[in-house]
Amino acid sequence: MGHREDLLEGAKKCLVEKGFVRTTARDVVKASGANLASIGYHYGSKDALLTEAFIALMQELGAVFQDGVEGEGGSLERFRAVWEGFLAHRDDAGPVWAASLEVALARDRMPDLRAMLAASQAEGRRGLIAMLTGTPEEEITEREERTLGAFYQALLNGLMIQWLFDPKSAASAEELTEGMRTAAAAALGRPQAQP
Repeated sequence: MGHREDLLEGAKKCLVEKGFVRTTARDVVKASGANLASIGYHYGSKDALLTEAFIALMQELGAVFQDGVEGEGGSLERFRAVWEGFLAHRDDAGPVWAASLEVALARDRMPDLRAMLAASQAEGRRGLIAMLTGTPEEEITEREERTLGAFYQALLNGLMIQWLFDPKSAASAEELTEGMRTAAAAALGRPQAQP
């Protein structure tokens, strides 16, 4: 690996261990074996490097979550399988989820980092739509990304916060699926379908 790749791997390790706020450029250099000047040369700034590392971690987790997903795209079976996948890997995902909340809660203290992460939301929403519906990402419209993708993202973020706050009381995939079924039936004015 070259310095660029070493820095990215070091930054991913630091994000998992320390999060965004506590990770310094020197931490990344120590974890990567690269030198301090190489951060600016390859990434422009520590925040840009950490953002790219965060996106890489999310993509890696997304690939793990998609493994073995069963059910027809858009079905309740697929819905449940995706959430089971998220929850099965929650221990691995926990530090990444905590890092994203750290940036959100920092509000205006990290505006550049926050802007970079916000810019990656569309890609995350498209990935969620593809995972849950089976639609190829390149076929997802901007409107679908802004509506269905935002809905799925809200579910993921809510489940993530529940799990980080109190894993014992967080919804299971079965409970989340039953809630989805109930909400859909109510929204459509239909009697609640039984599982």
